[in-house]
Amino acid sequence: MPSSYYDDKLETLTDLFGTKAQIDRGCLRLADASYPIVDDVIVLLPPERRPVSLRPASVADRRSPIGDERASDLVQASFGAEWNVYADVLPEHRDEFVSLFDLVDLGSLHRARVADLGCGIGRWSHFVAPHCRELVLVDFSDAIFVARRNLAGVKNALFFLGDVTVLPFRRDFADFAFCIGVLHHLPTPALDAVRSLAACAPRLLIYLYYALDNRAWYFRTLLRAADVLRHRLSRIRDPRIRRLTARLTAVAIYKPLIGFGHVLDLVGWGRFVPLFEYRGKSLRRIEQDTYERFFNDIEQRVSRAEIVERLSPSFPRLTISERAPYWHFLCERTAAPPSAAAEVHRQ
Repeated sequence: MPSSYYDDKLETLTDLFGTKAQIDRGCLRLADASYPIVDDVIVLLPPERRPVSLRPASVADRRSPIGDERASDLVQASFGAEWNVYADVLPEHRDEFVSLFDLVDLGSLHRARVADLGCGIGRWSHFVAPHCRELVLVDFSDAIFVARRNLAGVKNALFFLGDVTVLPFRRDFADFAFCIGVLHHLPTPALDAVRSLAACAPRLLIYLYYALDNRAWYFRTLLRAADVLRHRLSRIRDPRIRRLTARLTAVAIYKPLIGFGHVLDLVGWGRFVPLFEYRGKSLRRIEQDTYERFFNDIEQRVSRAEIVERLSPSFPRLTISERAPYWHFLCERTAAPPSAAAEVHRQ
């Protein structure tokens, strides 16, 4: 039988779970649990919560109950479909990575175990990998298998199909964790989910959709109109129609507004045009964002004030970037110096 991808990672797995780990017959076996391994991905989800492609025949036809579980099914299916369509790490993702990680000293990760929670296709891990000792990637959807392919050359990565809010790992299994663009699509309050992730690592980098609280009133008016459209489009299930709709939205709405922004930017007013932040991005990259934006029925948005109010009691150090994308912020459980009270640092 061929050796497992995880044969030389048993020490890491033992440390992650806090109990002795073994690989046996295509499964990860612990003292009190066993998890199947599929295409180098360790499946943490119980059968009834797995993507349809991995559900045993005995549960494949079951319907989730109305409520959070049903919503979770829809999120899982939507993200799985998205990342199988938009499976490539694009050149412009590097610039986005630099913007998102402006609060992080990458040099400090040299000896760190880093967790990518809700990794999608692994686009951010692709850029983090050269800077850290180990990578733990977790996703709730089939996208984790795309991430495995995209990081095929990264030998220090471990891949898990699991729910980032309910992980069977020990407390502080990572030194640093990031969760980019995920929690605002879950059926639980996004800021509550941030607090729950505090058990994963002493430092967390989070990105949540902003409530346009630093924008003019008409941005929020347009957002309300977009939400009506999103609720209608999110009911579409046909993957071909979804792809076509995403392309038409990018071409008919995003591109014209970007062009208008370029005109106004000649006199320094480009920032007043909605979606002008997409300038310089390829059509495929814009299309990917329209797909994510309009085919997820759940979309939460938070203001800067809400982040401060809800998270400051849980994190002695909370650093919110003043740069786009809004809002991304660094949560640290490590206490501030004795002379300093819990505070919010601006970058």
